[in-house]
Amino acid sequence: MRAADGLFSLIAGAALALLPGLARADCTDITFDAIPFTLCDVAAGDDLRLFLNGEDGAVHGSFARIEAALAARGEVLVFAMNAGMYHPDRRPVGLYVQDGEELRGIVTSAGPGNFGMLPNGVFCIREAGFAVIESRAFAAAAPACLHATQSGPMLVIDGELHPRFLPDSDSTLLRNGVGVSADGQRAVFAISNRPVTFHQFGRLFRDHLALPQALYFDGNVSRLHVPGQGRSDWGRPMGPVIGLVRAGPAGG
Repeated sequence: MRAADGLFSLIAGAALALLPGLARADCTDITFDAIPFTLCDVAAGDDLRLFLNGEDGAVHGSFARIEAALAARGEVLVFAMNAGMYHPDRRPVGLYVQDGEELRGIVTSAGPGNFGMLPNGVFCIREAGFAVIESRAFAAAAPACLHATQSGPMLVIDGELHPRFLPDSDSTLLRNGVGVSADGQRAVFAISNRPVTFHQFGRLFRDHLALPQALYFDGNVSRLHVPGQGRSDWGRPMGPVIGLVRAGPAGG
């Protein structure tokens, strides 16, 4: 993280700390199977958005740049995390919808890497709530999404773990993703605070959170930003970012 980015995040965190009733994220640290995770809950109707490019067309790339863009409109970023895989130029690998506009089309073919480990899926923010939908089902009957990001693999599919997850895998990374309740009224964003396997991460959503659908975001650039709690993970520039927005001091 650049020094200027870090300073902006510290200032934003201090401002949020003075506004506990206005912009607190419902993010909590939990332990599941002796593994530490952070969970952030969002309810249908909350102002959850995807972010990629600024008004100048350049990729935001950092939490601080998103915060600066929101601050100019009297808004604050309550929490955020990276939200889907991207190419070296930070273009999304798969489907990407922002403010109702499709900027990248859906990819339904198998391929290399985690994204291509079918079934993969789409996280969709709708007027009435949230959904995680398997990519081919989404392509066959796409719902209207205000925001949507495709990633993979699916972690939980109709209450079952992805069939390729191995209990004895030795592939561990910091991982993040999202799960959605059966009624679509709750989305839970999770990040592991130490390296975990796919199987362990999927079980968090299935066994601890009892969420029937869950989607993997990434395991190489997993980062969480919760300024009101003094957390802002640093790392290389990101592509798509998802964040909860609320009115700041200027917006009342």
